[in-house]
Amino acid sequence: MKRDVADFVARCLNCQKVKAEHQRPGEWLQPLEILKWKWEHITMNFVIGLLRTQQGHDSIWVIADRLTKSTHFIPVRTTYTLDKLAAIYIEDIVRLHGIPVGIVSDRDPRFTS
Repeated sequence: MKRDVADFVARCLNCQKVKAEHQRPGEWLQPLEILKWKWEHITMNFVIGLLRTQQGHDSIWVIADRLTKSTHFIPVRTTYTLDKLAAIYIEDIVRLHGIPVGIVSDRDPRFTS
């Protein structure tokens, strides 16, 4: 599967263009603290612009534990509301790992608006 994803990304025009900055400049960067427990601090990001699957998913929600680097890849649609994403988060992440102390993200508009 890893090779398939790498091959797809290498051939995907949107994937090659995704590095563009579309957000206002952020504040000063702060160093992240040293972690002690798994799934206490997580990161999350969206991979968007993918081909639509038979189930209608066109994005992947990547949620990773900062300590162990254990990662969940959750297929989603770009049209999902914040309420729908919250329900998926509770069902797929909180149910397995509990509520994290901290979340690091790239300020996606779904979470910052």
